[in-house]
Amino acid sequence: MSSPSIDRRQMLAACLAAAAASSTRPAASLAGHKPPARQPLGVVIHSFGVRQSAEKNQEFSAPLPFAQAASQLGAAGIQVAIGVRSPDYLAKLRDLLAAAGMYIEGIVRLPRDEPDLPRFEAELTSAKSAGATVLRTVMLDGRRYEAFDSAAAFARHAAESWRSLQWARPVAERLGVRLAIENHKDWRVADLLGIVRRCNSPQIGICVDTGNSIALLEDPLAVVAEYAPYAFTTHFKDMAVAEYADGFLLAETPLGTGYLDLKKMVSTLRDKQPAIRLNLEMITRDPLKIPCLSSKYWATFPDLPAKDLAATLHAVRTHAAKDALPHPGNAPLSDRLRIEQQNVERSFTWATQHLTA
Repeated sequence: MSSPSIDRRQMLAACLAAAAASSTRPAASLAGHKPPARQPLGVVIHSFGVRQSAEKNQEFSAPLPFAQAASQLGAAGIQVAIGVRSPDYLAKLRDLLAAAGMYIEGIVRLPRDEPDLPRFEAELTSAKSAGATVLRTVMLDGRRYEAFDSAAAFARHAAESWRSLQWARPVAERLGVRLAIENHKDWRVADLLGIVRRCNSPQIGICVDTGNSIALLEDPLAVVAEYAPYAFTTHFKDMAVAEYADGFLLAETPLGTGYLDLKKMVSTLRDKQPAIRLNLEMITRDPLKIPCLSSKYWATFPDLPAKDLAATLHAVRTHAAKDALPHPGNAPLSDRLRIEQQNVERSFTWATQHLTA
């Protein structure tokens, strides 16, 4: 049972977790019973996007309630935006994580300019105090082929991103935390590796997303192999694909139900980074459209080889999902919450059965 002294945020997290799971198992299994044994996966806050959007005050997204809910699911750790927190809040968070035997990784936005540096440093300082040594970041919030209409526009973004990273690097080095840049449907392998090598800093590496680079016509297993020597952490996911008129559809799917060779990816990562953490990012949403047969898609890829397009479309046809990809976006909220919870739990079950911690 919950202790009378449990704070309001922890109680809310337990109630949210119970409500989302109510159609698949008794609410008490999340709300009051002993947490399950830790399993090989941590979990990224983005795995609960439906629940986040359902909470208008974004209470669930805060580190304490999210850590509480993830603990009750048996997650090995969490990756979440920590923000700037009071010493008392951070002490409670550390105590919760220590009692549960969990790790924490942060999520942080790079400084946009020099005046933004104090915000950035304050967030890194809070993250370090919470126990995070790695923070995931991105250089583009959106998708390259949607955000830019020309190679020149993308080049300007690349220059701005490099400046942001140069403002961020000395702060990370001074505080002794590591920034992990995600391959976020923006950089192809050669580009992102070039950025990390050019930085030449032990505090700058990569958050390897096992599925994102498919959208940029790259082979997912080859991407993992290239990034592994520089990997600080992961967004671990499986993917399903299907053709559509302008290219192909790309959808996150519970681990073990897509076409990625997940076991090979894990062994490849651990060969270079034995202590790498696997953070589940199972986003429950409609499939993304990758319009690789449209002219706009190619606007920022003047030198992309046609063989990469051919190889990707061949892989899509070879591994196309036998059933229609799920489209939960129009379902009632209660159904989307249930599906989201099931997707996470199915992924955890697969990891427990097929991966070692």
